Amino acid sequence: MTAPEHSPIGRDLTRVAKLVGRSFDDALTAVGGSLPQWLILIALKSGRAASQRALADDIGIGGATLTVHLDAMEADALLTRRRDPTNRRVHLVELTDRGEQAFRRLRRAAGDFDRRLHAGLSEADITTLRRLLAQLQHNVRAADDQRSPEGPVRGGSVR
Repeated sequence: MTAPEHSPIGRDLTRVAKLVGRSFDDALTAVGGSLPQWLILIALKSGRAASQRALADDIGIGGATLTVHLDAMEADALLTRRRDPTNRRVHLVELTDRGEQAFRRLRRAAGDFDRRLHAGLSEADITTLRRLLAQLQHNVRAADDQRSPEGPVRGGSVR
């Protein structure tokens, strides 16, 4: 059997994704944050999610895992949670001043990291990369949808 001319693209993509993910997490950790914190802060700042349930849906973290992160962030005075006065079953999540400061700190780290990723790439390269990643995502979802008797498979979780 002859060796393939190229390694499978899935292997290459997985290797690069792990390297980029670890490096990004290191960049966030270096300024006192984490990827789950960053995702929660972005969702709260964007206004897309105010309730704990909407927040979990927005960032793709399961309810129990999200609660662990929110508990830690609340203990660090980055956010507050309170019951919605119109629906006591709903918990509203809001940033504190300290949470705003954390958001700015992590935003700078994320921006610096993104600039590192862009090094040596033109805008056309970035546009092509985004298109190719979207196509790979589409290909995987289409294959998953064909295998799943329940229909489309939803995104994974962040830990």
